[in-house]
Amino acid sequence: VQLQASGGGLAQPGGSLRLSCAPSGSFFRLNAMGWYRQAPGKQRDLVAFIRTGGSTNYADSVKGRFTISRDNAKSTVYLQMNSLKPEDTALYYCYGKINADFYWGQGTLVTVSS
Repeated sequence: VQLQASGGGLAQPGGSLRLSCAPSGSFFRLNAMGWYRQAPGKQRDLVAFIRTGGSTNYADSVKGRFTISRDNAKSTVYLQMNSLKPEDTALYYCYGKINADFYWGQGTLVTVSS
């Protein structure tokens, strides 16, 4: 399974960005899809994920600001990021999970700075 991520960039504090992630086929085989992020010098942390049935989970640091969703018709998962903070700056990695196996997309850089 290959995952194609897009949508990173530069945003000002308080601004918004939307990330997209689309797998090459196998969309409905994936039990869950989501995003991790890794800031410079830090470990990779889970941001949010969405299961096939639509249930979602978020890291405490992004609750109320980020929204993960899926468009089955487009076989795409989105991460809408609002009220961005400088501490959201990181490389964001899309992933998909089939049972215990993880598949990763390339990182997309999100920079929040004035």
